[in-house]
Amino acid sequence: MASPSASSLCITALLLVVVSWATSASARNFYQDFDITWGDGRAQILNNGDLLTLSLDKASGSGFQSKNEYLFGKIDMQLKLVPGNSAGTVTAYYLSSKGSTWDEIDFEFLGNLSGDPYILHTNVFSQGKGNREQQFYLWFDPTADFHTYSILWNPQRIIFSVDGTPIREFKNAESIGVPFPKAQPMRIYSSLWNADDWATRGGLVKTDWTQAPFTASYRNFNADNACVWSSGSSSCTSSTSSSSDGNAWLSEELDSTSQERLKWVQSNYMIYNYCTDAKRFPQGLPPECTVS
Repeated sequence: MASPSASSLCITALLLVVVSWATSASARNFYQDFDITWGDGRAQILNNGDLLTLSLDKASGSGFQSKNEYLFGKIDMQLKLVPGNSAGTVTAYYLSSKGSTWDEIDFEFLGNLSGDPYILHTNVFSQGKGNREQQFYLWFDPTADFHTYSILWNPQRIIFSVDGTPIREFKNAESIGVPFPKAQPMRIYSSLWNADDWATRGGLVKTDWTQAPFTASYRNFNADNACVWSSGSSSCTSSTSSSSDGNAWLSEELDSTSQERLKWVQSNYMIYNYCTDAKRFPQGLPPECTVS
């Protein structure tokens, strides 16, 4: 008969095996979640699926997309952007549906000369209509380390966040006739490409190809709190309670602390807001700009 200590060791070893199996089974990686879609080898999944890199040279950029489509979600990705002289390059990270009346939620990172700040460009398309740009500088160097860029998309609002700090909120304003993305499932896309005809100082600064290849890196994708759309149905059933802890994001809004942080970002780091560009909209600002 085994001694109590031997039995305890066996049980402990078995538990370690079970925990190890469960951890490996639940851990997400880029092989499971994404497909490289273009770039002819310039996009790579590395470190057993924990890291994805996109590269750009004079011949081509590269890109990837999610295997899943989502209809609402709280989605995080960590990015480390192209370092050094990244002028002319754009790293795009966004959600988008298909078709002529598509919906889209955009992060775009516009490169710049060494020492000059990146511009974070955001936009929201609903039923094929965009022109809702807000642009920001960041309060850190996005090329020195990984930072978390998040999209909260629920039926009431879209919130863009950086390292947990909200930078933009786009509210559902269907009550005043503004379409809101809520009916079209979207995939996650990302690409690194040359846009030196407009990306840096309106196209005045061109890409310096002697600095190529340019590389952006991705890790720690998380869409655990997201509704996967497959075969015409959602993984979030109609009986799913948004009040339960796991689905609180479905009705999440900015609390008073987050609203103050949003105001801080917009007061100190916003460099363009379509809702204040009266020259661009001589017939009047878009109606959603009146929503508080």
